[in-house]
Amino acid sequence: MDHLSLTEIKQRQGSVLAIIMASYLMIVIDISIVITGLPKIKDALGFSPASLSWVQNAYTLAFGGLLLLGARAGDLLGRRRMFIVGLGLFTFASLAIGMAQSPSWLLAFRAVQGVGAAILAPSTLALLSMYFPEGTERTRALSYYAAAAGIGATLGLVLGGLFADLVSWRAGFFINLPIGIGLMLAAQRLVVETPKHSGQFDVAGALSSTLGMSSLVFGIVHSAEEGWAHPLTAWTIGAGIALMLLFVVIERRAKQPVLPLRLFASKARCGAYVARMLFLGGMVGFWFFATQFLQGVLGFTPLEAGLAFLPATLPQLIIAMSVPGLVRRFGNTKLLIGGLVFCIAGLALLGQVAAHTPYLTGVALPMILLGIGQGAALGPLTIAAVTGVAAEDAGAASGLVNVAHQLGGSLGLGVLVVIYSAASSSLVTGPEILVHRIASVMDASAVMLTLSLAAVLTLIRPALRQTVETSKCDLSSLEPEADLT
Repeated sequence: MDHLSLTEIKQRQGSVLAIIMASYLMIVIDISIVITGLPKIKDALGFSPASLSWVQNAYTLAFGGLLLLGARAGDLLGRRRMFIVGLGLFTFASLAIGMAQSPSWLLAFRAVQGVGAAILAPSTLALLSMYFPEGTERTRALSYYAAAAGIGATLGLVLGGLFADLVSWRAGFFINLPIGIGLMLAAQRLVVETPKHSGQFDVAGALSSTLGMSSLVFGIVHSAEEGWAHPLTAWTIGAGIALMLLFVVIERRAKQPVLPLRLFASKARCGAYVARMLFLGGMVGFWFFATQFLQGVLGFTPLEAGLAFLPATLPQLIIAMSVPGLVRRFGNTKLLIGGLVFCIAGLALLGQVAAHTPYLTGVALPMILLGIGQGAALGPLTIAAVTGVAAEDAGAASGLVNVAHQLGGSLGLGVLVVIYSAASSSLVTGPEILVHRIASVMDASAVMLTLSLAAVLTLIRPALRQTVETSKCDLSSLEPEADLT
């Protein structure tokens, strides 16, 4: 980009932001389409209740585990090039998933799709950081980026239900083909390539982290079906822990690590990573199990279930789009805390569901709280995680945001599957067991978000308060670290 003038960069900001948001929309729509299609996928291909979680985890583990390597590839090989490669792989895998004839086929290409997303996602945030300077412009762009999650969730849930009802759950994956091709052509034309750099790929670090997290999640989910005492459970969890420790050792010694440990020098950024993992770990329980409650207990069709999520997705979109103004009025930390409190309240209310809970008062109202909370929290968490990062670490820092996002969701879902399977009561029988288990999951999710709030209060808020005390800048010229208070 060094051959572009400041005026040319400004002129391309709108186009680049549109491409970035559209690519992120495709990823989020794909995830939410899967949510409303889960019951149909389970019946069509013969998944067990516990193995069904791998429809999500096969994707998120490959996505989260290889994100840092994908970010490194963008830094070295060119971010536009890797953006297009990631789009191509994601699009091809979507086509293959739509043609799946068995659980293993679907899970294999869900993993391939995750690899494509791992290449694509860090390039989107890195390109955003390049085209939008720190301060008001980047805060606004990041809020739009976060708002794409709300748009994608709404479209995906409704489209997923519509396709599952009227066509097939497979159609939800086929729509990625024209979208992906269109975005690749637009990126080739409008996004300027970054220079290539010499360097090395930390393959050992990427493989040890991916295999470690996959082994750990596999062991946790396996315990839901076979118990903690089963040898395979113990071996895979032990191997996962050992591989993650090996990953840390590799990163300390690597000349060009896939995860520069200096990114953890900021207490606020560390808090943002921890809080994001716990936040996604809790929220994934809502999305994954609420659709099963709506369809399996309340008897909603997939389309009705998709529409039933609107009380959550629409407020999320509205609040996310309002984040810049809310930050100026309340400060990022207060906005983040408020968002988490809303989410905790919503999950706690959903933990009270019963077989005859009315949708409007027992489900829709808590969903409104969750939508407001998620819309308020995601933008501030993203800003806190990429603030003050050196230009050479932009790709790794952006990748780490998505690592925390995806791996937090994988670990959280693994733990919640165990809680779901273990929850039982002598006082309930038949279909009411499903309700009891889902209510237990919502309670556990509320606990995870409470821990996320604790991370914000003990790590992020004190660090940012100290930043403000040492800063004499005017609000309009604050860097993101100071602007987060």
